[in-house]
Amino acid sequence: MIDFNIQKIIPLCAEFGIEITPKIKERLNLYGNLLIEWNEKINLTAITEPEDVLFKHFYDCILFFKNVEVPNGAAVIDVGTGAGFPGLVLKIVREDLNVTLLDSLNKRITFLNDVINKLGLKNITAIHSRAEEGGKNKDHREKYDIACARAVASMPVLLEYCVPFVKSGGLFVAMKGPSVDEEIALCSNALKELKIEKPTIICETLTGDEQRAFAIFKKISQTPPKYPRNSGKIAKQPL
Repeated sequence: MIDFNIQKIIPLCAEFGIEITPKIKERLNLYGNLLIEWNEKINLTAITEPEDVLFKHFYDCILFFKNVEVPNGAAVIDVGTGAGFPGLVLKIVREDLNVTLLDSLNKRITFLNDVINKLGLKNITAIHSRAEEGGKNKDHREKYDIACARAVASMPVLLEYCVPFVKSGGLFVAMKGPSVDEEIALCSNALKELKIEKPTIICETLTGDEQRAFAIFKKISQTPPKYPRNSGKIAKQPL
């Protein structure tokens, strides 16, 4: 078993009120080991050094709680979750959350279900679906308090994929890199069409000079029925 030295981030998380208990520490460590083990079979992450996994994956995702108010028992969907970032980490740290992990690649869903089972997590579901299909599905459309996505697509495209999942008054949180302002500048039409407010942008430093930006959008009212469009239209004619 690899030791991911979770204790290194315990005081950092405590600064914004997140307690990394022994149970959370154990689960994060097991998650890291399963990530490395499965990564030898399917492509999950290019980040494999334990120190990098700790800060660029785990701590990066936990910073979500520093910058986003997440109500107790909130319904959260992670769109294009990949290896489970940030949704699976959010669930490990906050067991009260009801989390849905959505990804278009079934191999990743198989991995996520293995992690969920081995960590003994409840009230978390991994779903094999394309985002634009999930956003039209009545079981998921406008059912979530918070939708989130980490480095999935350009912002106008990402908004159309993710906002339909969010309830009126809920939030969409995009985890982006340092070019977030340039991406936001392209979103004026998307904000209008998808009924969302201009975002709050909060920047954090992970390790060294690496930057993480949280773009937090509030949904004003229901998404018009025509959105999301099919993936071809979204790609060719972004809002």
